[in-house]
Amino acid sequence: MGISTTAHLNFRGNARQALEFYQAVFGGRLTVITYGDFGMPNGLPDADKVVWGQVEADNGFRIMAYDVPSRPEASPGGAAASATWRENGMTLTGQPFFISIRGESVEEVGALWEKLVDGATVVEAYATSQWAPAFGMLTDRFGITWILDVAAQHTAA
Repeated sequence: MGISTTAHLNFRGNARQALEFYQAVFGGRLTVITYGDFGMPNGLPDADKVVWGQVEADNGFRIMAYDVPSRPEASPGGAAASATWRENGMTLTGQPFFISIRGESVEEVGALWEKLVDGATVVEAYATSQWAPAFGMLTDRFGITWILDVAAQHTAA
C-alpha cells in the first residue's frame, strides 16, 4: 500500500492568488474549481471563491487550497498570533504548521527561494547552516511559513 501526504491550505478569499503564485514558483499544473462551478448561483458573495484547488508538478511538489467561506476578517497570516520570528537563537511561532521543501542541491533550492521570497518576510536568510548545506525560512505574502533546505549528505558508518 502506498500513501502520499499533501498540505491543504485554508484561505479567506485569496486561494486563487496563492495557488497561481505557487505555480509560478514551483511549476506544474494548476486546477481551480469555484463554488460557482459546483452550482452556487452567481452573485452570491463566495461564488467566485475556490472550493478546491491544487498545484501539482512533475518534480513531486503538490499543494492544495481552498477559500473558507465568508469571514475575511480572519485572514491567515494577518494576526500577530500567527507570526513567526527569530529571537535569542530560537524560532518562535504562533502557527500550527510550516511547509518544508527539501532539495538535493543548493542551487536548485536557492532558485525556489529567490521566487518564493518575493513579497515575503524572511525569518532566517537562505544560507549554510550547522545541519544542512543550505537552509532558510520565510513567511510568504499569503501568511504561509516555508522552510527550504538542502538534504545533508550522510555517510554510512
